[in-house]
Amino acid sequence: MTAPALRLRSLSKHYGPVPAVQGVDLEVRAGEIYALLGLNGAGKTTLMRMVLGMVRPGAGSVTVLGRGPRERSARAGVGYLVEAATAYPELTVRENLEVARRLHRVRAPHAVGDAVELFGLGEHADRRARELSQGNRQRLALARAVLHRPSVLVLDEPVNGLDPAGVVEVRTLLTDLARRHGTTVLLSSHLLGEVARLATRVGVLHRGRLLEEFPTRCLPERVHRHLELTTRDDDRAVEVLAAAGFPARRRAGVVVLAGDRATSRPEDVAAALVHAGVALTGLTEVREDLESHFLRLVQAPPGAPGAGEGPRAR
Repeated sequence: MTAPALRLRSLSKHYGPVPAVQGVDLEVRAGEIYALLGLNGAGKTTLMRMVLGMVRPGAGSVTVLGRGPRERSARAGVGYLVEAATAYPELTVRENLEVARRLHRVRAPHAVGDAVELFGLGEHADRRARELSQGNRQRLALARAVLHRPSVLVLDEPVNGLDPAGVVEVRTLLTDLARRHGTTVLLSSHLLGEVARLATRVGVLHRGRLLEEFPTRCLPERVHRHLELTTRDDDRAVEVLAAAGFPARRRAGVVVLAGDRATSRPEDVAAALVHAGVALTGLTEVREDLESHFLRLVQAPPGAPGAGEGPRAR
């Protein structure tokens, strides 16, 4: 098995007495799109800056493409967008990309034109960067990040400021880079629905610690499920279900049942009500989405199930 493109071992960073990142162990392999989720201040940007060699770890280690992040060979294989999209304000879009081409020693003269076309910047190519909208500044920053076809992309909020069409374009681009070219992508985003569509693996960072990580394809197995019932007599339904071993409660016009027994045997729930003469008019299984799962993890008190247990399902 080949070595991971990114490897973090016991990575930590404090700013004075404040822990920003605490003992993070993480591996991302070639062709993976790994999304870091976390509230503001969770440590995502600090972690990314350590991966890029912009910030020295307080403890632990980072390797990028098998080397330290400050080594020239590692830096040459990385493209990034961290925090605000930046560019030379007095240079045009085309000139900014030409600077990036020369810095990365990209020999192909058509690379700039390809990047302009790829990110839909054609009509803005000769405008100064300071004249661009936020969305087009973001497009320019992304174009600079991928211009030299890096092996690793580190992207902090890559779709920030983009309209829905732009979000889809970036999703398509990153998916194509990962699948067809084996590009490794480490990204963060507050758009959790978009993360669920894009990422192959997700890690939840909270107060500097990696609480949990899992492949997005495994999300249905990890989320909480419950049943929602509508009946002609909710009070009677709750009594009947409790007697049958299905603890239930009323909520906003429905009867709610949680727990594996109820969700795995909904036919038994229905049968208990029917046998007791309670008219059942609706039964629906409800699953958490990624956003609900994330919020439950980060809002759980320390020591509660699912809170701070460390990463699982690598």
